[in-house]
Amino acid sequence: MMADYLRDEPLARYTAARLGGAADYLYIARDSVAELARVVSDAWERGLPVRVLGAGANVLVADGGFRGLVVVNRVSEVSFGAWYGGVTLSASSGASLSTVANRCQKRGLTGMEWAVSVPGTIGGAVVNNAGAHGGEIADNLSSVAVLDEGMPRLYTNADLAYEYRGSALKHRTKRDFLVLLATFKLESDEPDAIRARMNQMTAYRKRTQPPGASLGSIFKNPAGDYAGRLIEAAGLKGYRRGGVMVSPVHANFIVNADTASATSADYHALIREVQQAVAVHSGIQLELEIELIGDF
Repeated sequence: MMADYLRDEPLARYTAARLGGAADYLYIARDSVAELARVVSDAWERGLPVRVLGAGANVLVADGGFRGLVVVNRVSEVSFGAWYGGVTLSASSGASLSTVANRCQKRGLTGMEWAVSVPGTIGGAVVNNAGAHGGEIADNLSSVAVLDEGMPRLYTNADLAYEYRGSALKHRTKRDFLVLLATFKLESDEPDAIRARMNQMTAYRKRTQPPGASLGSIFKNPAGDYAGRLIEAAGLKGYRRGGVMVSPVHANFIVNADTASATSADYHALIREVQQAVAVHSGIQLELEIELIGDF
């Protein structure tokens, strides 16, 4: 590996929960989509396991870290063009959702307001069909450029077979793809009206979700119900294991309440305890929305 690859780099600083052991190698991609593709392709050719992190908001990394290369994707490229009846937005996979939402607002483009206060990047949002406040990536996505088994491929919205917090990419068992660039079709609206909606969403998020180190929503909402309500009904709001706890503000959040003592093992154990308690109390098996990296 070259000098700009970090060796045995702790991953806690790159995840929203501030948890996780070291990666064998870590590379921070900043300059371009081409740089990102080159680094990942090179690792694939070497037979080295690769994981790409964006904002680290939806992943729990094991205390033992990751055996392979972790690429932190900070390539943020955003551009606008025209299409019949509206405007296209193209954003690289490392662009933050909040940045994209604010750029759209300034241009008077509607469709991405929901993303203004959502932690994460375009790449992770495309794979997971991220959403909030009644909106989601699938609503406006036109196409995605993907490096697929080493070859460039363009996926349409239909190709991705979107569902609630899922896609054809997310369901693939082998991580042999890399999201490079996403294109969206948006329509015009008054910038002030867009900003007003964004301000309401931001205020609601601050009022109903906990601050501090967490991974966002831990579980998917089951059909016709809410994971947070089920967890609270099982009596687990505020329940603690080691340095992590079920948030007393919103029960579908598990927060790192003590960064000095919290571990990923505690976080994972608490997830399992919550699932078991809800299954016993309500008969519902909660499904993870977050992703586990490493050995648990």
